[in-house]
Amino acid sequence: MDSREDKLVKVFQTVFPDMDAHTARGASQESVPRWDSVAAITLMNVIEEEFEVQLDFDKAADLTSFPQILDYLGEIQADAARL
Repeated sequence: MDSREDKLVKVFQTVFPDMDAHTARGASQESVPRWDSVAAITLMNVIEEEFEVQLDFDKAADLTSFPQILDYLGEIQADAARL
């Protein structure tokens, strides 16, 4: 399994402690009632710390699901690898 995905699951479990790995992989703002604006900011902050990246918070507002965030992290890491 992709280590990026595993790390992101752990991030989700940090922000939403009672979430199991399967639920995390399918999580979205619609499916997680506690994923409010405060949780979204916390999630982005923990992602930045865990992945050692700087997120574009304007774009981050559109990242409303685990798969979207995972894809975005892949883009960031691919861009960084090209530099």
